Amino acid sequence: MKISENKVVALSYTLRENNVTGEILEVTDATRPLKFIFGSGMLLPDFEVNVANLAVGDKFEFTLTADKSYGEVNPQAIIALSKDIFTVDGVVREDLLVIDNIIPMRNNEGMPMNGKVVKVDEANVTLDFNHPMAGKTLCFSGDVLEVREATAEEVMSGMPEGMGGGCGCGSGGCGDGDCGDEGCGDGGCGSGGCGCN
Repeated sequence: MKISENKVVALSYTLRENNVTGEILEVTDATRPLKFIFGSGMLLPDFEVNVANLAVGDKFEFTLTADKSYGEVNPQAIIALSKDIFTVDGVVREDLLVIDNIIPMRNNEGMPMNGKVVKVDEANVTLDFNHPMAGKTLCFSGDVLEVREATAEEVMSGMPEGMGGGCGCGSGGCGDGDCGDEGCGDGGCGSGGCGCN
């Protein structure tokens, strides 16, 4: 059976930055594969293009440039906010305001978004809301572990059975069904996941 629309797929892979010998950003294996329903919109479109029509046992290796994955780094997504925003019971939460800490926030429409602390000064905290994989060339190499027909329930939910919530990526912690963390190098999703939207 080949990977195509409405097939449940499980992949193991190594994700490196820039080339096949670059820094390892993420690894999934048979115990924690990236599992998804092909064509359900959980993954980056160009990720799916590169695994389409593969079968169990097939190997893959492909590269996604930033314009085909998470885009370039957007300077307008790096924002200085008043430290007052991080006040709880009259005290600024200094424990949150640590360089590289990820702080869950919401935009003006109430949508969740994660900000990475990049600078802290007396009055402000600068957060980077770019995707953790923005601006990176992503190099995937791996194996197809499973391909099967999705059940009607799986197609309806857009997630393989047992995935629970999240986006089904590995994106965030690619492979663990959690998209909102920094698992994709997690980077989130994917992770999130790295193949995830």
